Amino acid sequence: MTRIPITRPALGQPEIDNVVRVVQSGWITQGPEVAAFETDFAAAVGASHAVALSNCTVAIEVALRCLGVGPGDEVITASHSFIATANAIVTVGAKPVFADIEADTYGLDPRAVAAALSPRTKAILAVHQIGMPCDLAGIAAIAGNVPIVEDAACAIGSEIEWRGRFERIGRPHGIIACFSLHPRKIVTTGDGGMITTADPSIASRVRLLRQHAMSVPDTVRHHSDRVVFESYTEPAYNYRMTDLQAAVGRPQLARLDAIVAERRRLADRYAVALRDNPVLAPPTERSSARSNWQSYPTTLRSSSALGQVEVMQRLMDAGVACKRGVANAHQEPAYAERPKIWAAGPLPVSERMRDTTVLLPLFHGMTEAEQGGVIAALDALGR
Repeated sequence: MTRIPITRPALGQPEIDNVVRVVQSGWITQGPEVAAFETDFAAAVGASHAVALSNCTVAIEVALRCLGVGPGDEVITASHSFIATANAIVTVGAKPVFADIEADTYGLDPRAVAAALSPRTKAILAVHQIGMPCDLAGIAAIAGNVPIVEDAACAIGSEIEWRGRFERIGRPHGIIACFSLHPRKIVTTGDGGMITTADPSIASRVRLLRQHAMSVPDTVRHHSDRVVFESYTEPAYNYRMTDLQAAVGRPQLARLDAIVAERRRLADRYAVALRDNPVLAPPTERSSARSNWQSYPTTLRSSSALGQVEVMQRLMDAGVACKRGVANAHQEPAYAERPKIWAAGPLPVSERMRDTTVLLPLFHGMTEAEQGGVIAALDALGR
């Protein structure tokens, strides 16, 4: 049986042509294509600065380093997120403080954030989970002087209502936003990350930290007609994106509006199909948010006779790929077995959503027949 996948990257001739062009240019590591991709990305989300990195995990790590987060500090975030969110905090030596989420946004509950604030809080890492914007305005209202970093790994193309108008995630609305370009995301470079910020000093430091804190980039040395020696200003790493990756991403970024529109159309069709489904309920989108529908989360109805595992197995048996709800870091061995490296308030919503959410296939390029096959399998759950 050919299974309908949970996602499928939509890559074609424009990406192939772009890669060929870069290969023929003779410059394939970080260079002019990455710089052009950064310019395109900043324009797409309305940011002043965008800086490309090798993935979103290091983007979060570098963002925290730019804010001076380190040993002895606390960072409030969601346990209900891909484990990279917590890992980036631990990597800089700080302690994740897990706060609970809101069931409809899958994002931090501002009330839980308020309860978690302490004199040791150095930052709030707010996650726009599976492309659904969290209540960033609510979090900002209680954050005071604590800087907000947005884990926008899944959220390129998503929008929130901010001060009376809709703006794209990544403008940013905190001090820094961090994006993923993994194949599960709606724009992919194979792997990759991006930081956006309105602060030019942060953008400059990110550019330094992604390249061993080298004072003179190799692109500058390459084009100089004079001898140039670089220096290395602090311990750092290689977090660069290549021009080959940027070449894959740029054509998709040019299609971003159409990609998001298509995904929203697919999500609308699912919502209608699930309206009266006795087993799974469709998600609810707040009037102040517009999701890119990077994933389509459904939740078990309280009256359902089927559990999460049984629902998933029936879908798989019908040829439909699906995924469990987002995992919680505090329930994974890396954290559950090391309680001294993290702290948490009560997390009942996070734990419930992990065990009652089922993610359905949704991707741009999904055919009407493919989505129809998923809907038929969903209808069969009630029989």
